[in-house]
Amino acid sequence: MNVPMLLPQFLDRAVKLYGKKAAIIGEKQTYTYSEVNNRVNQLSRGLIETGVGKGDRVAYLAPNTSEMYEGFYGVLQLGAVMVPLNTRLKPEDYVYILNHSGSKVLFVDHELMNQIEPIREQLTMVEAIIVHDLEQAGDGLIPYENWLEQFNTAPVDRPEMDENDLATLLYTSGTTGKPKGVMLSHRSNFLHALTSMHHLRVSDRDVLLHVLPMFHVNGWGSPFYYTANGAAQVFLKKVVPEEIFRKVNEYGVSVMHMAPTVLNGLLQYADKQETVKAASNLRIVIAGSAPPPAFVKRVEEKLHWEFIQVYGMTEASPLITTSIIRDTQDHLTNDEKYRLKSKAGYEFIGSEVKVVNEDGDEVAHDSHEIGEIVVRSNTVMEGYWNNPEETNHIIRNGWYHTGDMAVVDEQGNIEIADRKKDIIISGGENISSIEVEGVLYDHPAVLEAAVIAVPHDKWGETPQAIVVLREGHEASEDELITFARSRLAHFKAPTIIVFVEELPKTGSGKIQKVHLRKDYWKDKGRLVN
Repeated sequence: MNVPMLLPQFLDRAVKLYGKKAAIIGEKQTYTYSEVNNRVNQLSRGLIETGVGKGDRVAYLAPNTSEMYEGFYGVLQLGAVMVPLNTRLKPEDYVYILNHSGSKVLFVDHELMNQIEPIREQLTMVEAIIVHDLEQAGDGLIPYENWLEQFNTAPVDRPEMDENDLATLLYTSGTTGKPKGVMLSHRSNFLHALTSMHHLRVSDRDVLLHVLPMFHVNGWGSPFYYTANGAAQVFLKKVVPEEIFRKVNEYGVSVMHMAPTVLNGLLQYADKQETVKAASNLRIVIAGSAPPPAFVKRVEEKLHWEFIQVYGMTEASPLITTSIIRDTQDHLTNDEKYRLKSKAGYEFIGSEVKVVNEDGDEVAHDSHEIGEIVVRSNTVMEGYWNNPEETNHIIRNGWYHTGDMAVVDEQGNIEIADRKKDIIISGGENISSIEVEGVLYDHPAVLEAAVIAVPHDKWGETPQAIVVLREGHEASEDELITFARSRLAHFKAPTIIVFVEELPKTGSGKIQKVHLRKDYWKDKGRLVN
């Protein structure tokens, strides 16, 4: 028997088994799974009347809200395609993405309309703009709630759909050119949900706090596998540490997904409070830059939260590895476990992941030889939207080439060394910026650190650290350089330290090194030697 794997089946299951459960907890309103399903049906009917059908693209520019969640299922059960937009882009970026994707309808949170107003006349494909929390219609804008309540809550007639149909179109950040639209099918998203819910131990007893933006990698994955399990989902519109702790305790949150910088902010907040009530036994799922072991230790020993490192990318739906301790590693000391948990780890079920050299051969499992991570999986994208050249460049011989450089230890655990463009080559020696950052994070005065390559007359390039100090702490450039040289081979230690108040970050909290490098390389015509 071959039954298509379609994403609306997840909400169907939740309604059938958990219909009366208070499940979607927004800023203003709580809905049961049956109630949110009624709203999803109203949304679908509204889209049909607006002219949306199978294959049409529907874009969302919104923070983590129940209205954003409704979009995933209201759009997908029509066979239409969900296009979540990064909330931190510039208006001109939205012009490109909305026109390139051919999005027919745009949903916008009222607080983000200032990003759309300047470019409305340039949107060649958008036929309707529907605004969340807008109280009154005007200037061609449609208030979401007024629009929604016009439509019947009865189930809609779904079109015939295939699991290989496009479900989500997700645009990369575009730091090295125009954003690329990653095409993911129902099948890719469905299989990713199944493997993720297994590795992350998702159950109907979970309460998820949506911290990671739902436009971002795995932010858009979580509405699938937590819904499939009937978990309660709490929405967080703005990432504020005090509000996160409040919601964790008020709703009995058991799991959160977030970037390392957000978790670092929670630790800083906890440090400043004499007493912070923080529920223990929470699972914190972290993706993004590799954290140092000292960071993992602080999370598990100060907050008593379980730290789970995962690794992936938009093009793989996204998760493909995890560092959860295996039963064969239970005998290790806590410090040894913290070291393992800071790695990308081992492959998810359903993904083949390896690290290869320039000849395509696997690197030695010795924690020294650096190669590129490649993956083959049913969750890897169908390709880039209207961009076959870039698709063929990145998927070669059946493997997706991630651009991430890594080493592999004797037990097969992958450890990220750097992005290809972030490897520093000084005097012919390869330096992992992540390794250097890990050492700097061990210094008690360092809150955040980013290490980049800057031009050097003799060595070609040299490592420079951009550092944010903890509040109430002091450290000099010489002190941090000496500290790094005491723990690293001298050629790896930063030769320059620059202190700043804040580091540039993406919408999910990932430090944007490309912006840090630009000022130093602008006269070179490139960002590396």
